[in-house]
Amino acid sequence: MQGGATGIGYGLKYQARCISDVKADTDNTSFITGTLSLKEENEVHLIRLASGGTELVCEGLFSHPNEIWDLASCPFDSRVFSTVYSSGESYGAAIWQFPELYGQMNSPHLEQLALLNAHDRKIKCVLWWPSGKHDKVISIDEGNLFLWSLDSSNKTAKVQLKESVGMLDYFSGGAWDPNDWNAAAVTCDSSIQFWDIRTMKKTSSIERAHVRAMDYNKKKQNLLVTADDEAGICIWDLRMSNSPVRELPGHSHWTWSVQFNPEYDELILSAGTDSAVNLWYAPSISSDDSPTEGLMESPTHRKDPLLNSYNDYEDSVYGIAWSSREPWFFASLSYDGRRLTFLLVEAYEMDSAWTVVNPDS
Repeated sequence: MQGGATGIGYGLKYQARCISDVKADTDNTSFITGTLSLKEENEVHLIRLASGGTELVCEGLFSHPNEIWDLASCPFDSRVFSTVYSSGESYGAAIWQFPELYGQMNSPHLEQLALLNAHDRKIKCVLWWPSGKHDKVISIDEGNLFLWSLDSSNKTAKVQLKESVGMLDYFSGGAWDPNDWNAAAVTCDSSIQFWDIRTMKKTSSIERAHVRAMDYNKKKQNLLVTADDEAGICIWDLRMSNSPVRELPGHSHWTWSVQFNPEYDELILSAGTDSAVNLWYAPSISSDDSPTEGLMESPTHRKDPLLNSYNDYEDSVYGIAWSSREPWFFASLSYDGRRLTFLLVEAYEMDSAWTVVNPDS
């Protein structure tokens, strides 16, 4: 694995589309990713940035029984994570734990802590409680929203609340609000729906068809970014949800993933099926702005919101993840598995606009 002008590369053996920052690992910059092979035994990779910052090191390689369609790391325990998986005919979801002796050549298998086995429809994702130690997770399938209580010591998970979508709609994903832990947003065929987790009831919605992904601003309440088929990337102020407060061009094909930077929230990362990862600057929604200033476009802001496009991938890019420990770093994963790239965003602020330093210079 060599560092270069476009970052540090790491290759997987099989196709893959899921990657997650290990937020609970406060000592290392680390990520986990899982593969998507129908015929071969799938793998979960635990990857860390070496201390010199020039190499990605595989700290653990573990067998996973099925194709991994969604993967998320536990926010309070670096050894725990969830997967949504498929055997080709059916879908399941489980909570796993890395063995204590990972990093050795003959590491033990993953330990299954709990099965989320109340689903009877195609499962889309698992959401962890946004911050701190908590036993609650949400799972979403095409027609239902579940709130679970985990008991890791007894290796069980119990459904606390469940609610179903209407007959004409299909859930496709979701995000848990990091600023209001009682709220979650769910993408639907015809809308973005907002739910109160305490009652598992829908509180409001935005009519917006075909939203593929979304992410809450972690620094400022009421801001949500979405990856839309129709308009690329939209930024919403949920207090005024009739229309987006900002629109970005997105990608030349489907925009598949989008994330706010966890610390510098005017920076937004997106990935698409045009084999590119784009870095955007959206200063009008920064948490440094006041509520009124946040909706106004300063004349000093740069006209082109695209800071940089990383387009040396050979396949669609579905997976992206900012590092929460070092927010200048992000990882991106191409579907062919050959390009898991770890990049440093070198930037400085001047005249209220971010400028990305060309890595080749």
